[in-house]
Amino acid sequence: MTSLQLLRQFSWVAIAEGVSYLALFLVTMPLKYIWDMPQPNIYVGYAHGALFFAYMILALWATLRMRWGVKVFTLLFIAALLPFATFYMEKVFLRKEIAKLT
Repeated sequence: MTSLQLLRQFSWVAIAEGVSYLALFLVTMPLKYIWDMPQPNIYVGYAHGALFFAYMILALWATLRMRWGVKVFTLLFIAALLPFATFYMEKVFLRKEIAKLT
């Protein structure tokens, strides 16, 4: 996989991880705790966990491949924990890195 392919894949996973985070907390948590419907929370939670794991693997891989350093990896990690932050990192940081390679 080339560096460009890696960053594009990381970009897609960052967006998907952000969407799953929002779906988990804005849709399925209210379903679970307000309307007593826990089933959607289980499946969205599994999907979010898998996407979080994929995001972190790709963040580490991209950091090592692109030689970004610990500071950038730490920012990417923190972005995975905050709502909307993966969207911000994808738009502001990853798109800029992709543009450098094209």
